[in-house]
Amino acid sequence: MGNRLSKITTRTGDDGTTGLGDGSRVAKDDARIAAIGDVDELNSCIGVLLCEPMPSDIRDALTQIQNDLFDLGGELSIPGHSMIQDAHLARLDTWLEEYNATLPALKEFILPGGSRAAAMAHVCRTVCRRAERAIITLGRGEAAGVNDAPRRYVNRLSDLMFVLARVLNRADGGTDVLWNHDRAHTGK
Repeated sequence: MGNRLSKITTRTGDDGTTGLGDGSRVAKDDARIAAIGDVDELNSCIGVLLCEPMPSDIRDALTQIQNDLFDLGGELSIPGHSMIQDAHLARLDTWLEEYNATLPALKEFILPGGSRAAAMAHVCRTVCRRAERAIITLGRGEAAGVNDAPRRYVNRLSDLMFVLARVLNRADGGTDVLWNHDRAHTGK
């Protein structure tokens, strides 16, 4: 574990660079920093979601995910380092299976919305997809590549956020907000 921050303002980034976990410095617009930033934004969005009322099991899962995302950001900040493991992915798979089993089959596309918590889960899902794209871009641009686990983790997490949005709508007494495909064809 790296040094804990005791001084927040260091002025070392005034030149447009930032330090990585291994001590090296890169430009603040480097693909690695973009990926780390998107993961950090996702973690912050989940923090906002956690301000909403929700079942305690979902709250516990999201809190664990926040810790995982912090680890994922740490992994991205140290080139070649690995923190996200198969156990992290297996936990997401278990939650996906458990929560999806409580939902009716989808026969229509759904729109982001319903309860405030469900809508925020959809925002988390879209930020998660952006983080996934940033991790893919980083992996493509790195000579040594990026471990597969972070990419796989955020891919599964975006699926889980979709499922949790549906579960949160039901927990609030609502249902999915369905896309009205007939409206698209009639122009109304």
